[in-house]
Amino acid sequence: GGNVDRVIEASDPSQIPVLAAMTFQEMQSTNFCVRAEALADEIARSQPHVIGLQEISMIRYQTPGDAVYGGTTPAEYVLYNYLDILMQALDNRNLDYSIVGSIENADVEVPMVVSPPPNLAFDDVRLTDFDVLLARHDVTTSNVVAKNYQSVLSLPGTPIVIPRGYVAADAKVGHKTYRIVNTHLEPFSIPGMPNYKLEQALELLADLQDVMLPTVILGDLNTAPGELVYDVFASNGFIDAWTRNQVQPEIPGYTSGHDSDLRNDVVDLNRRIDLILVRSNVGVNGIHNIGPVFSWVVGDELEDRIPILYNGVQSLIWPSDHAGVIALLRIPVPGYNK
Repeated sequence: GGNVDRVIEASDPSQIPVLAAMTFQEMQSTNFCVRAEALADEIARSQPHVIGLQEISMIRYQTPGDAVYGGTTPAEYVLYNYLDILMQALDNRNLDYSIVGSIENADVEVPMVVSPPPNLAFDDVRLTDFDVLLARHDVTTSNVVAKNYQSVLSLPGTPIVIPRGYVAADAKVGHKTYRIVNTHLEPFSIPGMPNYKLEQALELLADLQDVMLPTVILGDLNTAPGELVYDVFASNGFIDAWTRNQVQPEIPGYTSGHDSDLRNDVVDLNRRIDLILVRSNVGVNGIHNIGPVFSWVVGDELEDRIPILYNGVQSLIWPSDHAGVIALLRIPVPGYNK
């Protein structure tokens, strides 16, 4: 609900307080409390066994701020906890989901200008980013792992580092157990710097190489068909579930990305980077059998927008800057024929 990229991509650190203020106002204008209601409604319609959430934010505040003067006192006042807000919306609908695990990624605090000269003043705003795995009440989970990747983006000329990671668990649905992994790979590519996304993907694949359970990777992988990292997953036995889709398979299934203020009035999604990848460990000659897939995209039609009032102006906004992906999978498991 706010374009943090404008802060990350600042060419001069002195620009950050103004850019942070712009992003903060944009975030407030997209009101996650309202959007969480729409997300909960979508979950209520499909009631998936497991849910992978990326970019779940906790936003904390400090006034007056000290970061602009080199202070290191962390902002602790919680303005918004997106996970708490969403879980409350689910609870209000009697949807019984539990938090299986979460991984804390970036935790960045920056100064934000709140008053221009001559009464120049700064507050601090702190964003902590999480990826979260939820499970429905009738899913038994175990063997939970939350891990940050060793490959970490460090922004040149700033103290800002942006870790990424994954959260994984064994999920027993009926008589079958699966390994479920939720992750968000690094989108940024900086000339002369490592390919963080590739390095993170290789770390994840190394951690999964000995897993014999059918494995499902959910996430904003920031890679699309035909790109290097996508091909690396494919070469390690992971099948893109969308390519086996029985529901309107000719639809491209684009998921990225709406405008950062969520107010675009045309559907301008142009990449499919939010993926469900499956490795079944069942098959012959290295070909994995994942069965038929019934999958669809949500949050990609104009009627999915929701009304919102901000500063006296009524507008329609998207529930998220990315569309969501829902899939019904029928993955063969050794020893079971159903």
